[in-house]
Amino acid sequence: MKVKTLSEQEVFYEAMTILLKNMSTAKMARFLSILYKDSRDSLTLREQLFEGETVETLYNKIHDFQSKERA
Repeated sequence: MKVKTLSEQEVFYEAMTILLKNMSTAKMARFLSILYKDSRDSLTLREQLFEGETVETLYNKIHDFQSKERA
């Protein structure tokens, strides 16, 4: 399995695209304000969201999500 490494900017752009597609602009703005209000909060959130995850499990989840989007 090959995994392409993306820059932080590419990952951020993709995340924003997904958020805009699936959330209203107001909800996305609120989410981002919560996420970035304090860097310690975002680290805690990241640890909670990805607890027990590996690159492989995240890859599989992303692949499944993208497959459903194309269907």
